[in-house]
Amino acid sequence: MSQGLIEAAIAAMDKAYAPYSRFAVGAALRGANGGLYAGCNVENAAYPQGWCAETTAIAAMVMAGEKRIEEVAVAGHGEALVTPCGGCRQRLREFAGDDLVIHICGPEGLRRTVTLGELLPLSFGPENLT
Repeated sequence: MSQGLIEAAIAAMDKAYAPYSRFAVGAALRGANGGLYAGCNVENAAYPQGWCAETTAIAAMVMAGEKRIEEVAVAGHGEALVTPCGGCRQRLREFAGDDLVIHICGPEGLRRTVTLGELLPLSFGPENLT
């Protein structure tokens, strides 16, 4: 587990643009080359036009030329565990397998670690199209 990854997710959470829901989420991922890529959720007055923290982090990774996620941290406020939504689980699956480690965090740090396979069992990935 990478403390730097968790710290990056928490820092990204604090930069979220969430004026409507007031539900800030941050995500950070480690690419295959070891680079860290962070993102936050960005809301829009036209609700469907917003996007999730994981989406922002994945876009930063792809822009850096990476195509593989090695590890993820997601951070959110509140008592409940803030896990990737269904759409983001599928987005993560595009760049990783069922064994991808996802650290679920709060402002205080790590709360729980799970795998993508636990969050998205029997997933559909790029290999299903070959």
